[in-house]
Amino acid sequence: MNKLKNSLREAIEAAGLRSGMTISFHHHLRNGDHVLNMVLEEAARMGIRDLTLQASSIFPVHAPLIGHIQSGVVTGIETCYLSGPVAEAVSHGLLQKPVLFRSHGGRAAAIAEGRVHIDIAFIAAPSADPAGNLNGVAGPAACGSLGYAFADARCADTVVAVTDNLVPYPLAPVSIDETQVDYVAKVDCIGDPRGIVSGTTSMTRDPVALRIADYAARAMAASGLMREGFSFQTGAGGASLAVTEYLKPLMRERGVTADFGMGGITGAMVELLEKGYIRQLLDVQCFDLKAVQSIRDSPNHIEIPAIRYAAPIKRGSAVDRLNCVVLGATEIDTDFNVNVHTDSSGGIIGGSGGHSDTAAGAALTLIVAPLFRARLPIVVDRAGCISTPGSTVDALVTQRGIAVHPRRADLREALLRAHLPVYDIHDLQAMATRVTGIPDAPRHGDRIVGLVEYRDGSVIDRIYQQL
Repeated sequence: MNKLKNSLREAIEAAGLRSGMTISFHHHLRNGDHVLNMVLEEAARMGIRDLTLQASSIFPVHAPLIGHIQSGVVTGIETCYLSGPVAEAVSHGLLQKPVLFRSHGGRAAAIAEGRVHIDIAFIAAPSADPAGNLNGVAGPAACGSLGYAFADARCADTVVAVTDNLVPYPLAPVSIDETQVDYVAKVDCIGDPRGIVSGTTSMTRDPVALRIADYAARAMAASGLMREGFSFQTGAGGASLAVTEYLKPLMRERGVTADFGMGGITGAMVELLEKGYIRQLLDVQCFDLKAVQSIRDSPNHIEIPAIRYAAPIKRGSAVDRLNCVVLGATEIDTDFNVNVHTDSSGGIIGGSGGHSDTAAGAALTLIVAPLFRARLPIVVDRAGCISTPGSTVDALVTQRGIAVHPRRADLREALLRAHLPVYDIHDLQAMATRVTGIPDAPRHGDRIVGLVEYRDGSVIDRIYQQL
């Protein structure tokens, strides 16, 4: 069977793309991805309409999607994360149907269990051979792990690999193998790997964020979970990255080594692996180019699919073995519900990603955030959107101190014994509003522009049109 096609158009025609289909994309090239835009441009030229995008994430680079929505090429979006111009346009009512948001684990489970049907999966492949063996660790657009594309490749009716680095058969190593790929399209460029890195993956020098990180690391140690063989995930935000640095002296002091670090992997986590603080990294997505190099070269840096990472399935997933996770928030309410979907004005700025998955699985979930941003308090009476329920959150860590969920009296006592500043969450809210005042409630219409699906498939909240 000759799978190799000389152009993307030829591959799309061979795959049988028709109006009304659902097509999927993965986001490992993040804001450097070209494939989604190229496929939609070809679909528009072919007169195809009414497509639903099953995209694991959508970034500012995907701004041309706005025109395809306006012209009717795209009429539905299901995703885990939505930012940039498309998010702004959707917030103001561009799309007739609400965007359906899932978590990364929820998306993988929905695909694997057949609740989501994908007609054609388009996989951006930094390296491929003519038979359709793929990896993300070699080629000019190397992005590292392809963890979010595994479910699409396994379950879609038809799979098209799009590559700018075609190599002789057999490719090695292989992430997604030839038995799952129907066609291979050779193009000039699938994306810019520099777009993997964004401001969210830069180590902070902000003294407020560093204070928060110090408190979070000390809270992890005080919890009793920082012992030989523990596990953790620290994320890619500035304060979360700094937590990784603050863990080092605490781990040295206790003489402990972590069995694994997990999630979207950063250079900071790679450094812990290289220096012996962690035995293995379980990587579903590389957040920077140091992580890309590491997963290529280190046998202890392991690519895992999203379903193994975070899916809420009967046999369990890696998040269920996670001791500690450090996560961010745009706001958190006094019941500890966390919002990472919308900003203070109600506009869409992101999505859960693995936020709700890891919070549900970890033994200790810490939310790290400053008391206020741009003179708006982080702690509010009711989160504008519930992304992660407060029942899965253990504590909020700010620069002024730590608020512990009432159900975790044991954690509160442990933090007090460690001489950490512990407050009631209402006290932290009052500290913030003394500086910021009480902001006006965001104005929104009655029309629903987004549905937030929890990892178990239930709708946990709704996002309304921004006015």
